[in-house]
Amino acid sequence: MIVPAALALYAVMAAVVLPRVLGRASWTSRAPRLAIGMWQAAGFSAVAAALLAAISLAVPTDLIGHGLARFFQACTELPDLSLNGVRAGLVIAALIAARLGWSVADVLVRTRRERRRHAEMLSLLGRRDGDLGAVVIEYGERAAYCLPGRHAQTVITTGALESLSPEQVAAVLAHEHAHLRGRHHLVLSGAEILVRAFPRVPLFERSRAELARLVELLADDVAARRHQRIHIATALVSLATGRVPAFALGAGGETALARVRRMLHPEAPLERRERLSGLLAVAGLLSGPAALVTVPGVTSFLAHHCHGLFS
Repeated sequence: MIVPAALALYAVMAAVVLPRVLGRASWTSRAPRLAIGMWQAAGFSAVAAALLAAISLAVPTDLIGHGLARFFQACTELPDLSLNGVRAGLVIAALIAARLGWSVADVLVRTRRERRRHAEMLSLLGRRDGDLGAVVIEYGERAAYCLPGRHAQTVITTGALESLSPEQVAAVLAHEHAHLRGRHHLVLSGAEILVRAFPRVPLFERSRAELARLVELLADDVAARRHQRIHIATALVSLATGRVPAFALGAGGETALARVRRMLHPEAPLERRERLSGLLAVAGLLSGPAALVTVPGVTSFLAHHCHGLFS
């Protein structure tokens, strides 16, 4: 029972403590790509720990150390184990998997339907501008966004075109193209899936908000490789109040003004040591639950097969 308890405690600590720790990190705006990986690893780690806790409750982890043959033989030994514990572990694991499966289907089907309807609307109301590489909509409100999916499109309104200079338009569209090339909608969909599967969990709620901010920072950085930061910043000011569909990714939004300051006063990127530390933290989060499960099995294997070497 030690391993299931340790994994369950790990899952709870990850769900409650990690959002506070990561939320206070001051380096995330300097390395948004690494920060995205950190939040994703944290979410994966919490779910994996909960799932492995349930599985290890049903199957003793020390049996894993004797290889697959011994693992399958464990099926014949289950009557000797606590039947209640086996049933509880299997039920919990099935519930976690079912919640995840339902949330994946719900989020993907809903967003695909909404994007398909919006794409149909764009085909009727918008016009393709080959020079811009975007669909232009006759609309007075200033807005620019991208519609991800199978038929990905970048969209800009006539209001935005009339208020922005050509350099600003190019910078904004580069931002949107960065979203599409980076498949940032998948990052946000993954965060939404966890929130729907396990509502009111602090880690998943905070992760959804942080990932939405970080993908915008990352797209800004990609656009800044080819366009002047001043053009990105001034375009963000103009588009800050623009509204875009909830299932799209837009250049403006609530984070626009904070991103303007970041564009005008860029911070130094992480040093190699800091980046390496971040990568090791991501690796630790990804491997932590599996390590808790395999250590007892490896210990059992060594005790059983290597005893003769030291006797």
